[in-house]
Amino acid sequence: MRANYICSKCRKKSQISKNACYKCECGGAFELEKTIKRLPIENLKDRIGSIWRYREVIPVENDNNIVSLGEGMTPLIQENISGKKVLLKLDYLCSTCSYKDRGASVLVSKMKELGVRTAIEDSSGNAGAAIAAYCAKAGISCGIFCPQDSSKEKLVQISSYGAKVTKIPGSREKTAIAVQKRLKECFYASHNWNPYFLEGIKTVFYEVCEQLHWETPDSIIMPVGYGSIILGTAIGIRELKNMGVINKIPRLIAVQSGACSPIYKAFVEGKNEVAPLYNCKHTYAEGIACANPVRGEQILKIVRETDGEIVTVSEKEIIEGVKVLLRKGIYVEPTSAVIIGGLAKSSKVKKEEINVAILTGSGLKSTVHY
Repeated sequence: MRANYICSKCRKKSQISKNACYKCECGGAFELEKTIKRLPIENLKDRIGSIWRYREVIPVENDNNIVSLGEGMTPLIQENISGKKVLLKLDYLCSTCSYKDRGASVLVSKMKELGVRTAIEDSSGNAGAAIAAYCAKAGISCGIFCPQDSSKEKLVQISSYGAKVTKIPGSREKTAIAVQKRLKECFYASHNWNPYFLEGIKTVFYEVCEQLHWETPDSIIMPVGYGSIILGTAIGIRELKNMGVINKIPRLIAVQSGACSPIYKAFVEGKNEVAPLYNCKHTYAEGIACANPVRGEQILKIVRETDGEIVTVSEKEIIEGVKVLLRKGIYVEPTSAVIIGGLAKSSKVKKEEINVAILTGSGLKSTVHY
């Protein structure tokens, strides 16, 4: 499947190469312009149990370049939370213990196809671990820049895969700035800027629909910082709708930490763009502590187009969310647990509808004593 970059703002097209700039000249983030084949739904039961079962819709040209650790096909279990029936998508059970493996598999596969030998990435932890693992399998040298106060468990995991870890003092945004100063040296394997990462994340929606026998959920609730999970889900929705596989659009509900919630602020103020925040406080939900999301405008548009919602939760509600899930035998990091408070607060999640909540990272990634 051949593709081009197309700017999400000015719509200018660019060719894809290992030397291409990570963003458009206008500063906009790239999307992929591509033509995909129709997915043969009737043949899926006989296919491999990973995201690559959806091979026709994943934009990597040659099968020999696929880099996979068996990511995907994670359980979907029913629970009752805050008086609402919800299906929990246990996506923290991917190979490196976060949903980011979906995106890393596709992005690193494309990097291999482009002949990339050395890459760098900035991450609060989970994406860095995923990129490091898949680069290790692909034989690509990798360096990961992380905020100095990232969970020690995540930093150990990243370095254990052989990646060089560089700790940057200060905010998550300062980490991104630091890595972008090194871009002349190697490929920028950014899970926030590179649209191939989103092409892997979209498979979570394909998977949920397949597990529901191609019935569309009424709402999907998820943590959102930089927004790869909501952006990827929206791509999956659009593709399956265009194929005629589904005929309705689920409401997409984003949950942010009240300590750092620039997208929520823009949403409630009725704005179309997200202004960076300069007064973010510390939050247990480090994975969504994003003061300046590069695709904020796209996230706002997606939430509104799906009749969705953005809600925030307090630090107390985050910790209570972890405890609620622990009492159900589910151990996730605080970033994932924001969905519990979000379910309670959301006016869009109806009791008797099909509601899916995505649990994104394992509790082993960020050990907190409760």
